[in-house]
Amino acid sequence: MIRFKALAVGTAMAATLAGTVFAGDLPPEVKMQEVTVKDAQGFYVRGDVGYAVNADHHGVGFRDYDSATGDYNSGSFDSARFDGGDFTGSLGVGYQFNDLVRADITGDLFSGDFKGKFSSDEPCAGGGAGTGCGYKGSSSYTAGSLLLNGYVDLGTLAGFTPYVGAGLGATRVDWNSVNATASCIDGSAGCGGAGSSASRYPGQADWRFTYALMAGVSYDLAQNVKIDLGYRFSHVAGGDMFGYSGADSAAGASGAMGRDGSLSRHEIRIGLRVTTW
Repeated sequence: MIRFKALAVGTAMAATLAGTVFAGDLPPEVKMQEVTVKDAQGFYVRGDVGYAVNADHHGVGFRDYDSATGDYNSGSFDSARFDGGDFTGSLGVGYQFNDLVRADITGDLFSGDFKGKFSSDEPCAGGGAGTGCGYKGSSSYTAGSLLLNGYVDLGTLAGFTPYVGAGLGATRVDWNSVNATASCIDGSAGCGGAGSSASRYPGQADWRFTYALMAGVSYDLAQNVKIDLGYRFSHVAGGDMFGYSGADSAAGASGAMGRDGSLSRHEIRIGLRVTTW
């Protein structure tokens, strides 16, 4: 009986000791701090500047009015050069729906200059038979675009977020008056020192369909500030450029005399986005 009690006590002590040793081998319990992730959602404002590495104007055409017959003839400039319009300024407001999708409305401003010339076998006004006429014209324009854009953010790694996007909208192109000079050109007959004459053609303004495609990457400068570096291709449809001179209009000419072709711009853009979340 005594041996049985001693065995029982010894067994209990061994079990207690084993439990204590086993428990001592376990790592201490670590309590993890609860982390709350704030969803990317809310309004933002943005400002961007762009530089057009290539701006391609697709030609300029015109109609010539013959007051004697009341007919119109179509033509195009022998050479046409567009300068300026390299820089673009843009402001916008948008909304981030979630970590992947956002949209904004942006307004852009840019401008440019035009110089062109063409020649005709017909004599200038008051020119002699057998002579031709050479024309030179210059003007400038300002343009403002309003675009609705949508983007897909492709995930964030080390603060960098690549994205792709597309936009639709319209651009108002406002041409200043075209100042043209007509000079006599020798043909089968000589000009004999004939002088040149100047004409002024009023500029036209209209709204044109515009679309854009974008790709780039943003970086978190601070909790609520992102810097955005990207590429944008935009295409502006062609439209009216200038009308007839006062003399032609008085003789019966109507409608637009000149039309510029579509404009494609390839831009590198950099800007800031300030968020509200």
